[in-house]
Amino acid sequence: MRKKIIAGNWKMNMTPSQAVALCAELKDLVKNDDVDVVYCVPAIDIVPVVNALKGTNVKVGAENMYFEEKGAFTGEISAAMLKDAGVEYVIIGHSERRDYFKEDDALLNKKVKKAIEAGLTPILCCGETLEQREMGITMDWIRMQIKSDLAGVAAADVAKLVIAYEPIWAIGTGKTATTAQAEEVCGGIRACIAEIYDQATAEAVRIQYGGSVNAGNAAELFAEKDIDGGLVGGASLKADFGKIVCYNK
Repeated sequence: MRKKIIAGNWKMNMTPSQAVALCAELKDLVKNDDVDVVYCVPAIDIVPVVNALKGTNVKVGAENMYFEEKGAFTGEISAAMLKDAGVEYVIIGHSERRDYFKEDDALLNKKVKKAIEAGLTPILCCGETLEQREMGITMDWIRMQIKSDLAGVAAADVAKLVIAYEPIWAIGTGKTATTAQAEEVCGGIRACIAEIYDQATAEAVRIQYGGSVNAGNAAELFAEKDIDGGLVGGASLKADFGKIVCYNK
């Protein structure tokens, strides 16, 4: 059985002092041994959040990283820096990075490989726009993303990473894919992994759903056989995140 993983993506929110306060507020609300809980936080919050979460069940993730080890890359953060600071997960290829910062699949492939090399677990994001869904090319598009982003990555490493399906049209809009739509795509991603690698790898990889996940829809979404948790945006900054993490209680 794949253990559920529920990650909060804080995006560009929370000063360091606010982040520590939120960790304290959520501490007792996110206790659930059945679920891996991750806070993916802005770079400036990583060290205080790691310290604030010591002794809890919550792991820390970063929202991005660069693929070079060090050098003249002003403003970037390396995988080794994240690892040394206590980070265990890193989001790669979020639609906002792809869209606003023009990160392409060739770049993301380098990031995935470097994260794995450094001992970080990538949370690799994929998803379609509303236009692509209406054109009927959702799975074609996502399969292309997955195949490109995982090119040259070994099956053993893929089995341990996390893939987050985020329909772009549902991020921050209040719209949510229906449970059937989310399950269909997550199942399609698993089938794609089986095609590229093998069935065992496909059965091992954890696939999250992201896109306006909230306390009201979490239990229904996470009950699906191919949805192994959620990548949660705005709702991860509120006490309600505890209800999402404890969806099964």
